[in-house]
Amino acid sequence: MIVFRSPEEVPSDFGPSAVAIGKFDGVHIGHRAVIDRLNEAAAASGSRSVVVTFDRNPLAVLRPDRCPENVVTVDRKLELLSELGIDATLVLTFDEQLAARSADDFVTDILVDALQVSTVLVGEDFRFGNRGAGTPELLRELGPRDGFTVEVVDDVYLPGSTRRVSSSWIRELLMHGDVTAAARVLGRNPDVRGEVVHGLKRGRELGFPTANLSTIVDAFVPADGVYAGWLVDHDTGIRHPSAISVGTNPTFDDVLVRQVEAHVLGETGLDLYGHDVTVEFVERLRGMVAFEGIEKLMEQMAADVTDAARVLGLSS
Repeated sequence: MIVFRSPEEVPSDFGPSAVAIGKFDGVHIGHRAVIDRLNEAAAASGSRSVVVTFDRNPLAVLRPDRCPENVVTVDRKLELLSELGIDATLVLTFDEQLAARSADDFVTDILVDALQVSTVLVGEDFRFGNRGAGTPELLRELGPRDGFTVEVVDDVYLPGSTRRVSSSWIRELLMHGDVTAAARVLGRNPDVRGEVVHGLKRGRELGFPTANLSTIVDAFVPADGVYAGWLVDHDTGIRHPSAISVGTNPTFDDVLVRQVEAHVLGETGLDLYGHDVTVEFVERLRGMVAFEGIEKLMEQMAADVTDAARVLGLSS
């Protein structure tokens, strides 16, 4: 997948293109349905398949007081999009200049001139251009003038659910630690990525060494608690079964910021410092609580390890 960071980077002979536009935060199963349809439309018309997205949530510029946390970082979004068979992604810098651009100019400058669009796919609630004046209906009006068709992709629902799949729903689930339900909406385990850094080494002292991730920036970390999941070491390609802790360690009350740390099951001498890793959350085991003394904490940590092994299918 080619990544363009501005319309000016798109070669003049790149098109024609079938284009899907949106935030695509999380690249959940609803987004994947849009991209499946995008690939079909591109193949049918002999066009390139292109996603147009943004380097931040537009609300970060338009209404920062109402802007939610991103589900994933921009880099992770691009990684997930690259797995879906599209030809290119255009990442637009959403700044005041882009926010002020009229909907007509957005269509002309980006979709028509840069991408030579033949088909545009959007969701029913998609808005673009100054003051959100651009709508699917406006795209349909402009299509005959500029030689493209418009397809509005239906919302996606989980079986048995009346709530449409959305990034907002995923945030709510992660906020409550329900990573299992979030995985159903995402179509994959929720995850965060970072470098393994030195911590207080308290887990090692207690017999449960952990890999502490660097501070997670611009991605949604699930609620405080203990989880079963996987630590994926990108340096070695190994997936390690893990018991994962998220929080500030209230038993000792000396950690000032939330931490994500993973204890790799069945390993005591593993050296992961400096490694680039992803932590995947599979199931929440319990909430984060303060224990009365180290012995009770160690008993609970041992139980957490047993529970994590069970969840991950490692125990009989």
